[in-house]
Amino acid sequence: MEKNNIIEDQEQLKVCFVTLGCKVNQAESEALAQLFRNSGYQVVDPEQTVAVVVINTCTVTNTGSSKSRQAIRRLIRSHPESYVIVCGCYAQTASAEVLAIPGVDLVIGTQHRTQILKLLEHVKQTDKPYNAVQNIGDVRVFEELPRLEEESRTRAMLKIEDGCNRFCTYCIIPYARGPVRSRLPENALAEAERLIRAGYQEIVLTGIHIGAYGEDLANGWNLARLLQSLVKIPGMHRLHLGSVEPLEFSPELIAVIAASTVICPHLHIPLQSGSNTVLARMHRPYITEDYRDLLKKLFQSIPHLAVTTDIITGFPGETETDHRQTVDFIGSCGFAGIHVFPYSRREGTEAAAYPEQVSDQVKTRRVQELLQVSRESQEKYRYNMLGHILEVLVERIDTRGWAYGHTENYLPVNLPPAVDEEPWQAGQLVSFTLEKKHLSDRL
Repeated sequence: MEKNNIIEDQEQLKVCFVTLGCKVNQAESEALAQLFRNSGYQVVDPEQTVAVVVINTCTVTNTGSSKSRQAIRRLIRSHPESYVIVCGCYAQTASAEVLAIPGVDLVIGTQHRTQILKLLEHVKQTDKPYNAVQNIGDVRVFEELPRLEEESRTRAMLKIEDGCNRFCTYCIIPYARGPVRSRLPENALAEAERLIRAGYQEIVLTGIHIGAYGEDLANGWNLARLLQSLVKIPGMHRLHLGSVEPLEFSPELIAVIAASTVICPHLHIPLQSGSNTVLARMHRPYITEDYRDLLKKLFQSIPHLAVTTDIITGFPGETETDHRQTVDFIGSCGFAGIHVFPYSRREGTEAAAYPEQVSDQVKTRRVQELLQVSRESQEKYRYNMLGHILEVLVERIDTRGWAYGHTENYLPVNLPPAVDEEPWQAGQLVSFTLEKKHLSDRL
């Protein structure tokens, strides 16, 4: 295997990243890119000639795994002389399968990623592919990845936690990410301070299960306490929470969110089903009545609150009655957005062996029905916000001078070119009264 004989003679080594899946993967890819920069690499687009290709994979659904395999093969074809490194959740759960793909040089998974350059050097010296994946279930300490040094004016993702202890019957992620490991609060706070100094206007807290933050820490740390410390950092303009499970909204956490002008009034709270029978088979630790009571408390406490959620349809044994209950329930919740997923059978999970697997044809129909409810619910929320004064974080400006960004409650909006004023700038926070012309479905 002769790779990069010409490429590595260049004055500047180049690396590209392709990331699939969630915001956690995005945050980790950014950190790994920083690690390469620190070692003299230039991070470039995948279209360029590079010395190294890093593919950060997803396996949350069969589609995620399939897209990961397709991406690996596509990049091997387009970069035949490059070293190809595969990391992430699919690599963790199917490392032998990944390493068997001709052209893959290194498989890392979801741990020991700080060793990526050392492991790459090992591959170069031995001239053999290497599987560095280890048992993630044995890991008990949060892996500190490099801090970002690239300046920006928009948003940064701050990873505060990894892993999950819940083992819902449909979910492969605990097997891909291991147990809950919380980032030490002093490290999370220090990185938040540095990101603010670098010019980031919004910080998004990410993790696999951020509501479990602190479960493995001493001294009474939890998500509410971490938020109380974060909002006190000078210069913190916006703090955005990632997904939080329903039963993790303690009175303390709700009070912290409601009292803050910094924490964004947008919460993603996974529901997964509007049928209590299905929730029980999923091993979700709540019923729909608990969820409705939580929404009532949140809407009463937090003005302009946008709640988004996840729904899995076609779970094994889900009847038409269960489906109708879900349709009716989510239609009554006032969601600002609903992510709908057909159930994906994941080998190794409890639900994979359940009887009464639902056909793809039925799943497809149910997805479409739920998406229609989602569209109606989203439109109702958006139009209810018309006439309210909101603040948008400008994320990009097109060639016509139109600005695009998200409000504090995460509505995508556009602003027409500024008249008789300075042109819009990325990273600018702009207060405006929401009108129909501002509503956007894209960024």
